[in-house]
Amino acid sequence: MQQTRSLPTPVRLLGLSGVLPQIVCLAAALTVPRSPDMSGPASLGLAYAALILSFLGGLWWMAALQQGVTRIWPYLAAVLPSLLGWLALFPLAIGFYGVGTGLFLVGVLLLCSPLVDRALARIIPMPAGWIPLRVMMATGLGVSTLLLAMV
Repeated sequence: MQQTRSLPTPVRLLGLSGVLPQIVCLAAALTVPRSPDMSGPASLGLAYAALILSFLGGLWWMAALQQGVTRIWPYLAAVLPSLLGWLALFPLAIGFYGVGTGLFLVGVLLLCSPLVDRALARIIPMPAGWIPLRVMMATGLGVSTLLLAMV
């Protein structure tokens, strides 16, 4: 947390609190009896993780746009999280309730997401402390999503 001290306290605290919904889903998956037709907490955790993944894409898009980036790769990188999150949710939409694969996909993507932040930081300025905070946030949500996949 020392490396992120240059960021405002609300940014640090609210950013890190983003892992709390996934922790609640994980705790519920471990304690609430599973219904035969639905994997409730795991499905909710998948939806949350896919939502956050999509949110990251929006951040990357806006960061590149605000800096006038004309290269295509930042915008492609920004669109992929929404598309891959949608792909991870698709089985739920057609009535397939096995969410483990989707959770695994989104968990790995979340863990890898700071790589995009680092690549963007080479072409646009990022606030001091942002990359370490992103690593912490992505690690917390990515690992808890992978754990939820294993429950």
